[in-house]
Amino acid sequence: MERKYQIVVIGAGHAGCEASLACARMGLKTLIITLNVDSIARMPCNPAVGGIAKGQMVREIDAMGGEMGWITDHAGLQFKMLNSSRGPAVWSPRAQCDKELYSVLMSKSLQNQQNLETLQSEATSLIVKNGKVCGLKILTGETIETNAVVVTTGTFLKGTIHLGKMHFDGGRFNERPASYLSKSLIEDCGLTLERFKTTTTPRINTLSIDYSKMTEQPGDEKPKPFSHFTEVEEWRKNLKQLSCWLTYTNPTTHKIVSDNLELSSISIGKVNSKSPRYCPAIEEKIERYPEKTSHHIFVEPEGYNTNEVYLNGLYTGLPFDLQQQMINSIAGLENAKVIRYGYAIEYDYSSPLQIKKSLETKTVENLFLGGQINGTTGYEEAASQGFIAGVNAGLKVLGKSPIILGRNESYIGILIDDITTKGMDEPYRMFTSRAEYRLSIRNDNTDLRLMDVGHSIGLISDKAYKKFELYRNTLTNIYEGNIENLPTDEDLSPWSIEKAKEEIYIHKKYEGYIEIQDKMANKMRKNEDRRIPEDFDYNKLTSLSTETKQRLFKVRPQTIGQASRIHAIKPSDIAILTIHLEKQKKERRQKNIEKQNS
Repeated sequence: MERKYQIVVIGAGHAGCEASLACARMGLKTLIITLNVDSIARMPCNPAVGGIAKGQMVREIDAMGGEMGWITDHAGLQFKMLNSSRGPAVWSPRAQCDKELYSVLMSKSLQNQQNLETLQSEATSLIVKNGKVCGLKILTGETIETNAVVVTTGTFLKGTIHLGKMHFDGGRFNERPASYLSKSLIEDCGLTLERFKTTTTPRINTLSIDYSKMTEQPGDEKPKPFSHFTEVEEWRKNLKQLSCWLTYTNPTTHKIVSDNLELSSISIGKVNSKSPRYCPAIEEKIERYPEKTSHHIFVEPEGYNTNEVYLNGLYTGLPFDLQQQMINSIAGLENAKVIRYGYAIEYDYSSPLQIKKSLETKTVENLFLGGQINGTTGYEEAASQGFIAGVNAGLKVLGKSPIILGRNESYIGILIDDITTKGMDEPYRMFTSRAEYRLSIRNDNTDLRLMDVGHSIGLISDKAYKKFELYRNTLTNIYEGNIENLPTDEDLSPWSIEKAKEEIYIHKKYEGYIEIQDKMANKMRKNEDRRIPEDFDYNKLTSLSTETKQRLFKVRPQTIGQASRIHAIKPSDIAILTIHLEKQKKERRQKNIEKQNS
């Protein structure tokens, strides 16, 4: 049987789902390949979506026509606005999800999507001809032809699971890894792969917990959905929120861990790859902060129809017996029964310095990478990249220019600029502190920032966009004091007059600061957007150091702005590069004049 698709997506985690849905909704015949159709959009770590800066990214995906926000609204079991005691610029939505329901709903979205097919198999190699990917082979030996490939393999590339001193192959616990594709990415695509690791926490039975010794963490009284298209009042009416709980480790817990560090898979010599700095294993916390006598442990439900509870903050690679001792030393968990133990996982990733801002690889045309394969951590970072990789793969097939989001436009733009410019030596995680324009790129105005983009690429329908335009016009009228003949909430739905007034209040709160910020951004943008030819020869710049040239050749920045953010590149280096580009521009202009006059 001949198989031919315009786009093939490899991997059906959060990145792969967004990539494949975006391509299919753009009208392209798309195939998504997964090792296990029962594991689509699985949440192997904490079943939560959003959080500091992450919530902003989920709303950005939604504003452009992505799926994560909508699924979260319908699979969430608790919603909170983090940082609500601070300014609106850093308010970040977060939801605890029913992990099985989230997977079921996303799987259903894929299955119901026109132009999209799902195949349970393993991609073993990519077919590259004349520098372009044109197909791939799967485990059966079958060849699939395609115009573009998006690789979103998560932690599955040559995944190895570590339990104390035991280790075995696995992409997740009880799931096999992708064993073959790494070789092809290296040999056929010219990519360099490295290793990262991450850890998970134990899950325990809620019936074995003494909640009276913990502090309750309820959801918000008036929760806000992630998706702009969720009908707020109806959604609130049907939402049944569950509480999370807070407890702490103590000196006894720390002694159990510190006395047994050599037995953990986190210890140096067993798992040598870097782990995420911002959600480290409890072993790493205790080693790094010996002066601390306690650490937060958030006890979070995993679903409406399960007794499993997630111990957020207790990531570990200790053997099973020591995990049990450690858990039982914590207040409220003295009699806790473990359902699943925590473990460490190590996997291949590709340095993101090998991809362009479109997320297309620099080594092979029409090959796009998204998610943890680019060295990031987190469902939201993965989904953001998957969405952009899918959109840009689709645009490439359609012969259109890629979508490149600026740092002043979105957190997604910051994420992609950071990883493709600076690279990383540890898994990348997004924070509001990374955003120099965070006063402007808030969670409340993602629709105003990005819905035009979503409509321009065909992912926001004309019907939805018409409602949005009415809302935007209403905002302008209220802001200017023209409050007669405003549309009704029914006309604006799922937007509302209340939402418009709240948006204007927040904007006015920051208006003066935003004006100053915008002036700075406009000044910087003059050089920020100045293009650097892809084949530019930095060796021509004799006044640059050899080290600087090597860094520029490695990253191959697409603009002056991107070049300025490369690690260890000095302002004087940028000045030299800018002068040279300006000189080249004048020379080209002069040649054109001479050619016209001859």
